[in-house]
Amino acid sequence: MNFTRFLLILSTLAITSCSNSQNGTLSATNPESLNAPAPFRIFSTAFKQGDTIPSVYTCDSSNISPQLHWSNPPKNTVSYALIVDDPDAPMGIWVHWVLYNIPANDTVLQTNMHKDTLLANGTKEGITSFGTAGYGGPCPPDGMHHYYFKIYALDAMLPYPAGLNKKQLLAVMKGHVLAEAELMGKYKKVKS
Repeated sequence: MNFTRFLLILSTLAITSCSNSQNGTLSATNPESLNAPAPFRIFSTAFKQGDTIPSVYTCDSSNISPQLHWSNPPKNTVSYALIVDDPDAPMGIWVHWVLYNIPANDTVLQTNMHKDTLLANGTKEGITSFGTAGYGGPCPPDGMHHYYFKIYALDAMLPYPAGLNKKQLLAVMKGHVLAEAELMGKYKKVKS
């Protein structure tokens, strides 16, 4: 009796597995799941998704930019753009960094990037809410804030000078975005 019940359960599992495979459900036995392209993503060696950003990358310390990496861009990517902002700022979204025309073969921004409008590889820096070009780290007046590092894969180099702000950059990127990815880190200002 127990052996018969075991065979019945085993048969049911086999039928369910075949049915899922035929209905397009991705499984370990379905080759489609093994060939699915990895998603476009951005990550940092300094902090993980949702973690606290170390103070060295903020106004409480050295205020240098963190190292960022991205992977799996779409095949037709010609350039990248990066925007870092804080939607928790009391006066509205505060923009901490604007970069564009990052060459397609570059997939890393090193720690402590220069604060020039034009970088050696042709990358252009835009103007932040601080009124300057280059990275300005987290510096919340109070409470915990969330900082979004957004990378965009574009199908073109943007024929515009350095110094665009976030709003201008989003406008000229329209129709050119192939994919985007986001990394979020948190920070609460150190009390003095």
